[in-house]
Amino acid sequence: MVIKKQERIRIFLALDIVLSFFLVCVLLIHWLRFFPKQSEMVLIAVAFIATIPVIFSAISSLKNKKISITLLASIALIASLLEREWISVIFINLMIASARIFFYYVGSKSHSAIEGLLKLKPLTAKIEKDGRLIEIPLEEVKKGDRLVVELGEKIPVDGFIEKGEATIDQSSLTGESKPVFKKKGDTVLSSTTVVSGNLIIEAEKIGKETTFEKIIDLVEKSQANKANIYTLVDRFAQWYIIITLLGSIIVYFFSRDLNLVLALLLVSCADDIAVATPLAFTAATVHGVKHGAIIKGSNFLEGLAKVKVLVVDKTGTLTEGKLKIEKIYSFSNLRSNEILKLAAIGSFFSHHPVAKAILNYAKENNILIEEPEKFEEHSGKGTVAIYKNKKIITGKVSFIQDSKIKISEQQLSEINEEKTRGFSVNLICFGDKLAGFISMTDELRLKLKETINKFKELGIEKIIMLTGDNEKIAKKIAGEIGIEEFHANLLPEDKLIYLKKYLNNKYKTAMIGDGVNDAPALALSDIGIAMGAIGSDVAIESADIALMKDEFSQIPELIGIGRSTLKVIRQNLLMWGIINTLGLFLVFLHIINPSEAAAYNFITDFIPILNSLRLFK
Repeated sequence: MVIKKQERIRIFLALDIVLSFFLVCVLLIHWLRFFPKQSEMVLIAVAFIATIPVIFSAISSLKNKKISITLLASIALIASLLEREWISVIFINLMIASARIFFYYVGSKSHSAIEGLLKLKPLTAKIEKDGRLIEIPLEEVKKGDRLVVELGEKIPVDGFIEKGEATIDQSSLTGESKPVFKKKGDTVLSSTTVVSGNLIIEAEKIGKETTFEKIIDLVEKSQANKANIYTLVDRFAQWYIIITLLGSIIVYFFSRDLNLVLALLLVSCADDIAVATPLAFTAATVHGVKHGAIIKGSNFLEGLAKVKVLVVDKTGTLTEGKLKIEKIYSFSNLRSNEILKLAAIGSFFSHHPVAKAILNYAKENNILIEEPEKFEEHSGKGTVAIYKNKKIITGKVSFIQDSKIKISEQQLSEINEEKTRGFSVNLICFGDKLAGFISMTDELRLKLKETINKFKELGIEKIIMLTGDNEKIAKKIAGEIGIEEFHANLLPEDKLIYLKKYLNNKYKTAMIGDGVNDAPALALSDIGIAMGAIGSDVAIESADIALMKDEFSQIPELIGIGRSTLKVIRQNLLMWGIINTLGLFLVFLHIINPSEAAAYNFITDFIPILNSLRLFK
C-alpha cells in the first residue's frame, strides 16, 4: 500500500515537473519574442489546457465542503481568461503547478522513512525441518517455528534465541549504529542484522505483530495527525479566501477597475503557506524516525515544544532499569541459595524489574526454578504464589505486614539499615514466616545531571520524579542529579493521582517512563514519552512519542526540534504577511499590473517554502 502510494506520487510529480518546464519555456519564448503574431493561439491553448486541472481541483474541494486555495486561483484564472491576460494565466498555472510539486515533495518525504524501512524487510526465512534447511516465503512462517539466521542475514521475525550467540545491528529500528550482543534466551527483533555469529531462533511474533511492522504502521498513521497550528493555518486559509473574495467584490464595486481586482486576486494567493507548514512538520518527523524516535503526529511535536512540566518515573528512566542483586539475607535456617530459589519461584510469572532481576540472578547461579501451582501479583506491592501447598509471599515491608506476616523489631532494624545505605529490599516469606530479604541496587544513567540542566536551559519550569522506592533512596537520587521535587513510596495508581495535579490548560505536561509499568500515566499526560520502546507493544501503543533507543539524553534534543519547527512556521507566517502587504501596496498604487502581480506572487512563494526546507538539514 505504501509503495503504491509512493508510485502515484512519483507519477503526478513527474507530470507537474513536465508541465512546469513547458510553461517556463512558453514564457521564455514569449519574452524573447520568438512567437510570431499569428501564433497567439498557442498561448491561448496553453493557458486553457493548464487551467483545467485547477478548476477541477476547486470543484472537488467544494463538493467536499472545503474552501481551498485552488478556488481563489480558479476565480483569478477565469477573470484572467476573460480579460485575455494570457501571461497571467500561465503564471498562475506555473504557481499552482509549483505548489503541487512541493506538495508531492512533502508526500514523498513523509513516506521516504517508511519506504527506507520496507527495503530492510526480509522476504524469506530459513526454517529447520527434519534436520534440513528449507527457505520459505516470510508469509509462511508460523509461531513456534525454528529459524536459522546466519552471519550477514536479517532476522525475519520477533523471537528469542534458542541456540547460539551473535552481535546484532539494530540501527534499522533504534537509529543507533552500535551493535548489541545477544545470547541464548535473549529476544531478537525482525529486520535487524546479524553482524557476527549464527543463531537459531524460535518465532514468537510474525507478520503485523512484529515490532518492525508496528513501527511502519505508526509512522504511516502519524502523517494523519495534524498539529493545532497546522489546523489553525488551514482555518485561516479558508477565512482568508472568503475575505479576499469579498474584498475584491467591494473594490470592484467602488472602482469598476477589473484589472485592479484581477491584480489583487493574483497577488493574494496563499499557496506558499499551505505548502510550507506541512513541509516543516514533515521535516521534523522524518528526522525523528531516522534517529529512532517515533512521533505519532505533528500535534505531539507541537505539544512537545510547549512543555513546561516534566514528570519522570525513576526506575528504567533515570536508572538503567537493570537491578543488581547485592546480598541475600536469611532470617531462618535456610541458606542464601534456598532463599533465592523461593524468591525466583515467587517471581516466576511477574514482569516487574525486581522479579526479572531475581530470575536472571537465579539462572546465573544455576538455581533450578520450578513453576508455582498458583500465582497472584499485586501491582506495585508484591506477589503471592503457592508452592508445594505453601505460600511464598514476596514484596515490600508494607505488603508483608498487610499479609499478617510478623516482622520482629530486630528484623525491621536490619531491613531499614539496608534501606539507609541506599539499597532496595524485597522480602521473602515462606509459609507464615519471614524467611529473609534480597538487597539490590540500580545504577543511574550516565550524564543525568547534564541532561536535567539542559531541560532547565530549555525553560522547563518543573521536573518531578515519581518512584515506588523508599524516601531515602528517592532523596539521594534527586539530590545527585539536581531534581528539587520528588514523591516516593508510590503505587502505580498513586502516580496517576500526582500526575493529574500537574495537568493544566495553561501549559503542557510531559510524562517520561519506560512504557511498560507506566502505560496508564503515559496515556493520561499531555505528551507521553516512552523510553526503550523497542520490542514493547505496550510502550509503542500507550505513548505519544516512542523512543526506540533507551537514552534519556535524547529528549532535550526532541524538545529543541519541536521548538525549531514552530519557530520556522512563525517566521513563515510573518514573511507571508510582509510579502502580501507589500504586494497589495504595489497593486493599489498601480505600480504592478495583473501579469506582474502573478509574477510577484510566483517568485515570493518560494521564500517561506525554502525557509521550511532548512529543517531537513
